[in-house]
Amino acid sequence: FGRPKYISNLIIRSTPIILTGLGVAFAYKTGLFNIGAEGQFIMGQVLTIMVGTTLNLHPVIMIPFMIIVGTATGAVWGGICGYLKARFGINEVITSIMLNWVALYFNNFIAASEAFHQPNSMASKAVAENARIGLLSNWKMSDEGLETLRQWPYVYDFLVRTDVNFGIVIAVVMCFVISYLLYKTQKGFELRAVGLNKDAAEFAGINVKSSMVQAMLISGAICGLAGVVMLLGTSPNRISQLSAFENHGFNGLAVAFISMGSPIGCIFSGLLFGGLLYGGQSVQMELGLPSEIVNIMIGTIIFFVALASIMPIVVTKLEKWQYEKKNKIVKEVK
Repeated sequence: FGRPKYISNLIIRSTPIILTGLGVAFAYKTGLFNIGAEGQFIMGQVLTIMVGTTLNLHPVIMIPFMIIVGTATGAVWGGICGYLKARFGINEVITSIMLNWVALYFNNFIAASEAFHQPNSMASKAVAENARIGLLSNWKMSDEGLETLRQWPYVYDFLVRTDVNFGIVIAVVMCFVISYLLYKTQKGFELRAVGLNKDAAEFAGINVKSSMVQAMLISGAICGLAGVVMLLGTSPNRISQLSAFENHGFNGLAVAFISMGSPIGCIFSGLLFGGLLYGGQSVQMELGLPSEIVNIMIGTIIFFVALASIMPIVVTKLEKWQYEKKNKIVKEVK
């Protein structure tokens, strides 16, 4: 937090994992484990690139259309897992992991294809400039904008030196929307009821199979939106050929876990993780320390959060064991 630029980069780094964390948390609240957030994130980006490099519409039409395309793609990718779970009883963990790899190789195929490949690179073409969601991106780089912003050094450092964009606004709004959906609507109550007890929900007249599919559709849509926001908001606004996962979806698992499945909590846990990830890069570049220190810190945080959930169970078991041992001693004495 020493400079506005660092705060801006923290927000940029946190935005996608807030959304992927929100997607995972939503699925968790409905009794499903969406480990396929990474694949849904990738697919949201890939389809956005395919459309965003082909069309050239007015920004008022282009940006919402790109968001709809990426979000819908993520929804379909998550919905496949939900359908297989509801129709055939296939565990969503297995199908989502498999689809993660399908998404990665499809990403590489599109990035290398003749229609979308950027010559002399390992990446695709960038999306059209009128599809990007950078904050005052054109004005702040103009002569007029630079002259104006130099009068306020902190604002200049925050805006000009980073790719700050409207993504964080979208992420925060989505957290509140999902919270309202889960806790203030009938559909949210039905989805949570299925997550708490499928048999009781079915006995109450809730369509359990339909709820599973709907939950994974919504969860996948949120993760797809995360991919779109990152693609349209940060430079170089394109996809690259991947040799491994970039972990935006997998970091979302940790964000959801630390927030205990709370949609609003995902905002704060996402900012925490964003700070750790961004700080890890700075530690490595400026101090020469290994970036694995951050992974150790993240692992420690997750361990203690898990411990908070496990300890009541352990204490209950110990109390039960002591009670049984005491009764056994009393019977032997008698």
